[in-house]
Amino acid sequence: MIDDVLGPGLKVLFCGINPGLMSEATGHHFARPGNRFWPALHLSGFTPRRLAPAEQHLLPSLGLGITNVVARSSAKASELSRQELVEGGARLARLVTDVRPRVLAVLGVSAFRTAFAVPKASVGPQETKIGETPVWVLPNPSGLNAHWTLEGIAAELSKLRATLEGPGGSAR
Repeated sequence: MIDDVLGPGLKVLFCGINPGLMSEATGHHFARPGNRFWPALHLSGFTPRRLAPAEQHLLPSLGLGITNVVARSSAKASELSRQELVEGGARLARLVTDVRPRVLAVLGVSAFRTAFAVPKASVGPQETKIGETPVWVLPNPSGLNAHWTLEGIAAELSKLRATLEGPGGSAR
C-alpha cells in the first residue's frame, strides 16, 4: 500500500487505478519508468518541470494530490476484481468528501466505469459528481496502455487544467 499524497486546498486529486509493483517497492506513485504520468503532468503545465516519482511530496504545494481507486498493488490493473474496484470507488468517494478537492481526476476510464457504475463513461468531464466535487476521467498513463500516446495524455490533462484556469475557474 502506498500513502496518498494530500494537502489542504487541492485543485486536483489525481486517482490512479492501483499501484504497480514498482510503485509498491519504492513507495512512490507512478514509479515505473515507462509510466507517462509525470511527463504528461509537466507537458500539460501542471508542474513547472518534470518531477520524478520521488518528488511526489512537492505536489500539494502545487495544489495537486494523488490517490488510487484500489490500494492493492499488482503487475497489471486487469488483475483487480470487480469487487475490489467497487469497494475502492466507495473508499474514494469518502476520501473526496473529506478532502474536497476542486476536481477528482480518475486516470483510467475502464476502472472508473466499474468503480462508479457508469458503463458509458468516456474520457473528459463527467456528469457524475462526488458530493460537490466534479469528476474528470483521463487516460490511464501506464505504459501498458497502447491506445494513448504521451502527447494525447498530456492534451487531455491540458483540457482539465484549462477549465481550472479559464473564466470562472469551474471544472465543468
